[in-house]
Amino acid sequence: MAGNLASMRLPKLRSWQRCSRMVREQRTRLYIIWRCTVILLRWDE
Repeated sequence: MAGNLASMRLPKLRSWQRCSRMVREQRTRLYIIWRCTVILLRWDE
């Protein structure tokens, strides 16, 4: 019974890890876009 319960949790753990990785990638992309925007806005100064 305990082994069955552990096997039920694995897909949720994997989906959480996948979601966490996707969030981290999106944050990285937004940070890069934000930095590029700041650099371009300050380019003329």
